Parts: sequence; structure tokens; C-alpha cells
Amino acid sequence: MAYRNQSSSNQNRSARPSGSRPGVRSFRPGGGGGRSGGGGKKRMGAYIHPSKFVNRATSRAEETPYEPKHMFTDFNFTERLQFNIDHKGYTAPSAIQDQAIPFILEGNDVIGLANTGTGKTAAFALPIIERLAANPELNSVLIVAPTRELAQQIDEQFRAFSYNMRLFSTLVVGGTNIDRQIQQLRRGPHVIIGTPGRLRDLMKRKVLRLDHIRTLVLDEADRMLDMGFITDIKAIVEETPADRQTLFFSATITGEIEKLVNGFLRDPKTVSVRTADTSESVDQDIVEASSKDEKLETLLNLLSQEEFEKVLVFGETKFGVQRLSDHLDQSGVPSAAIHGNKSQSQRQRALRAFKENKVRVMVATDVAARGLDIPNVSHVINFDQPATYEDYIHRIGRTGRGGAKGKALTFVDRR
Repeated sequence: MAYRNQSSSNQNRSARPSGSRPGVRSFRPGGGGGRSGGGGKKRMGAYIHPSKFVNRATSRAEETPYEPKHMFTDFNFTERLQFNIDHKGYTAPSAIQDQAIPFILEGNDVIGLANTGTGKTAAFALPIIERLAANPELNSVLIVAPTRELAQQIDEQFRAFSYNMRLFSTLVVGGTNIDRQIQQLRRGPHVIIGTPGRLRDLMKRKVLRLDHIRTLVLDEADRMLDMGFITDIKAIVEETPADRQTLFFSATITGEIEKLVNGFLRDPKTVSVRTADTSESVDQDIVEASSKDEKLETLLNLLSQEEFEKVLVFGETKFGVQRLSDHLDQSGVPSAAIHGNKSQSQRQRALRAFKENKVRVMVATDVAARGLDIPNVSHVINFDQPATYEDYIHRIGRTGRGGAKGKALTFVDRR
């Protein structure tokens, strides 16, 4: 299959439908399907030149595999925790786990710099569970994540690793029943996992008190700043004891993040295991189209090809994403949709269907671009262009993980 690859030649190699698809109706997403006919002229965000969406993946085959200094058995975890680790099939830790776990077990504040999908949740969850096994204090751990989906994944991992240890967590995120969360908090969980907005809401209601927090985890800190949560984060941290242990995980360190680090952490140990950007292992190209209808028909032709095994399609708005997903379903391509208008349970069902290969296409807004653990995504397709190039990098980071090559396609206006 050929696309227009501006980096290689002047040939016109646009991805075009091989023929008309019978039964495909005109696609009119109203206010939500795209920023323009082909997605190049955007109403919002900065203009991104199409050449930025073209890159040939580099091979990582010659990279030396990470050799851990420890095995999980070397950390001397309590017997039940080690049993749960073994049950999940974990033997050798990843780089972030290998280097961060000893510092966390010693009680140090830690700055962990790692790419998404490197196992950082286990890097902080395992030592936290170990401490709680010895001293199961209620309301003593707070984990803050930028999105509901990431918070949910952390909660699932905590429950799996702490299985049969009588340690309890409460998930407090938007889009779910706040009264039920209030009831769960009043029962006294050991670990509270939540998003900044809902945590602040519960604090204002005087339901959530943070004066017993011994360990504070800020996960995907760079994403929380991107999403405008800095005021909420500061308010949350100010309510926790000064002598807490703080674990700070981020993919990048910016000037703003450095200010947070200086204000929140005490003599932190820094563990940096960042590798080459995920985008370097992703073949990136553009697909030209002249109209919304042509975009949709081209998308349907792409999805009909065998190599598009597990595809994440990004749209601009909640409304447009739902309309696109509905249209794919009506055109014989079963899909799941995930966006902010979905309830938390609906979002979880959509993610589960995609992860378990019950559908091979998921259509999403940028809520799914960071923090989600979705294995084996073969392609990312930007049906609508992202608002910023950083958002683009986050989107395509859903493919090309674990050393595998991925593919990303971005629709642009035909010139």
C-alpha cells in the first residue's frame, strides 16, 4: 500500500480507495468530525506541517537488552506478595522497576523518568504493598493520575498484586457515582487512587482528608500539567504531611515540572530509564483526502486490509468520535468508542472489548492518548489532526511498543 511520503520523493503516492464501496453513505459529522475536509486546516491549535507526520522507523534490533541487577526474588518481598508476583509471571524487573524499587523500599523520595509502557506502575505499587503488609495503615497512600483510565489501570494492578492480603483500595474519578465513592472512603481504604478534579471535589466536601498520607504518588506528572491540573495538584499536596514519601513519575522534565519537584520532594533519588522516543520505532506517513466523505471512504478501505489488525483511530471531538464509530459499525467495521461523554463503565467496557480483540478498531479522543496500557496496537490513524505536535507524539506512542515496529497515518488536505 502506498501513501504520499514527502520525505522520499516528489511522486504522488496518495492513499486512494481502490474503488467505490457500495453501501457507504455520506458522512456528515456536523461539528465534530474534523477541522477541515482532509484535516489539514485546523480551527484550533497550531498549524503542523504535514512533513512532521512523515518518518521512517528506525530499527531497535541492535539495542542491547536491559540486564537487571536484581530479580524480583532479590527484593525480599513478603511471601504473599512474592506469590502474587510469580502468579503474574514476573521474574526479571524492567529497568524502572529494577532501579526504583530499592530506593522506594528505603523510604526515599524518587523521581522516575520513563517512557509509557515500561512497567512504572509496578515500580511504585510493589514497594507500597510491601510497606502496607508490614503496617496496614488506613488512608496512608494517595496515588494521583491524570485520567480515569490510568487511575483504573493502577487500581487493577494494585488489586492483582495485593490479592488475598487484606489490603483495600478506593478509586475516585469523575464520571462515576460520587456517593458510592464517599461511602467507600468512609470505610477506610489503605490506598486512594484518583484524578485531580474528583480528589479536589471530595476535599472541598470535607469527605477526603489527607493528613494521614504517608506515601504520595504523582503519576504521569507531565500529562497532569498539560491538562491544566497544576492548581489542583498543589492544593492536594499542601494537605498532605510534610514528612511523607513522594514518588514522582514523568516521561519528561520541563521547567515547570522542575519547579514542582523542588517544591514537593526532599532530596529525591532520580531514576532515568528513558530510551529513544517511541516515535522513532513508528513508521509515520500521511494520507491525502479532499473531503470528509473521501476521508471516510479511504479509512474504510484501509481498515479492510489485512495488515490493519488492531487499530486506534483518533478524532478531534467527543461528538465526532461517536459519529465516526457509529458509521464504521454501520459500514461493517465493528468498533468501540471512548470519549468524555461516556460514563466510566462504558469507557471500561470499550477498552476491554479492544484489549480482548472483540473489536479491532477503537475510535478515541485524546483522552486515550496517554497512560493506557493497550498491547499490540498495529496502527494509529489520525482521522483528525491533533492540536499540538506533542499530542501527536502521545497518540502514536500507542503503537510501536516493546521493541516492535508500529505504523501511524495522519489525514491531511489534498494539495
